[in-house]
Amino acid sequence: MEHLDYIKDSLDIKDPNTTFDKEFDKFSTHKVFYAKLDYDAPQCPNCQGKMAKYDFQKPCKIPYLEMVGYKVLIRLKKRRFKCKSCGKMAVAKTSLVRENHQIPNIVNLKITEKLMSREAMSNIASDLAISVSTVYRQLNRFESKTDLNWLPENMSWDEYSFKKGKMSFIAQDFDSNKIIAILDGRTQTVIRNHFLRYTHKVRSRVKVITMDMFSPYYELAKSLFANAKVVLDRFHIVQNLSRAMNRLRVQIMNQFDRKSHEYKALKRYWKLIQQDSRKTSDKRFYRPTFRMHLTNQEIVQRLLSYSDELKKHYELYQLLLFYFQEKNSQAFFDLIQEKKKTVDPLFQPVFKTFIKDKKKIVNALELPYSNAKLEATNNLIKVIKRNAFGFRNFENFKKRILLALNATKERTNLILSRA
Repeated sequence: MEHLDYIKDSLDIKDPNTTFDKEFDKFSTHKVFYAKLDYDAPQCPNCQGKMAKYDFQKPCKIPYLEMVGYKVLIRLKKRRFKCKSCGKMAVAKTSLVRENHQIPNIVNLKITEKLMSREAMSNIASDLAISVSTVYRQLNRFESKTDLNWLPENMSWDEYSFKKGKMSFIAQDFDSNKIIAILDGRTQTVIRNHFLRYTHKVRSRVKVITMDMFSPYYELAKSLFANAKVVLDRFHIVQNLSRAMNRLRVQIMNQFDRKSHEYKALKRYWKLIQQDSRKTSDKRFYRPTFRMHLTNQEIVQRLLSYSDELKKHYELYQLLLFYFQEKNSQAFFDLIQEKKKTVDPLFQPVFKTFIKDKKKIVNALELPYSNAKLEATNNLIKVIKRNAFGFRNFENFKKRILLALNATKERTNLILSRA
């Protein structure tokens, strides 16, 4: 008897009506335990008459959590009961599994726990010795409800890739990182229809919206959230400057012969041109391109000596970076206004964009908000999609994201395999 109690304790089965046999089978891949579910006959659910014990059902196969590295299968015989009055048949019930199901509750909880991680569906099914369809059924039990009576004061907008060539919209609470909306598309119509479900009073609560430099969002945010300030992400502002500087470097590099020393040096050390000059390393290393020991600062000076045009724009680029990182918006825009007519044509579209979006860039410099948290969320979304080798169904993808990012992860003991 102690041996049988040990099996129940090891499997963490609390149902007192389930008893295990002494015999069990051990295979190279799994163990099979044999059990019976039996108790006194209950009242008939149909006529409330007295039922009597009848026979046992054919053993049902219940996959369980692994124990000592072996997958576990329980073959459970359930007692059947027959009503003496109306002849109705009933089957014994247990807390181990739900009625008319074969997957135990503890395995369903383990599936949910794994779904909250970034594990692929097929891996979850393989680890728990169940089918992928079972994992999807557990995922579909999760329902995400949108609270139309609340919106955060500080919101972040961005897009992510659902399929190749198809972008989707995501909105997140800046303070709590809670996902507010995941939409199948990023068109103005899709976004507008979603947020118009909220009342004007709820939308008036939003004070700040951070976003990248995707211009269709600007007027949309203004029309939906009258009290909100639009803040451009600082990374994307610097990125526009950096790309213009890189295009100029390539343009100047292509003026030299491909076998020349200047061409090779400008091509190899392109990152030093992009880098903030205040962060350039002063450590000396041997540089094969120059065949001598040089610091990064010395290499930059040699690269700039190849072209006066490159040197002039490099100094302008570094000065703009300095004003931007010091959050000196006045000096930043004064310099742009001063140089916008004399600067290389590659920089002019960037300067025009900055002047057009001046108010939003000033907000980025004055307010402590950015899209950094949402970009981190997008990275997690990419990991989920990559581990799953992509999703065909948008709703399944959306549920995975919300389970991984919005589901409350309480500080309780995890459901572990039996050791």
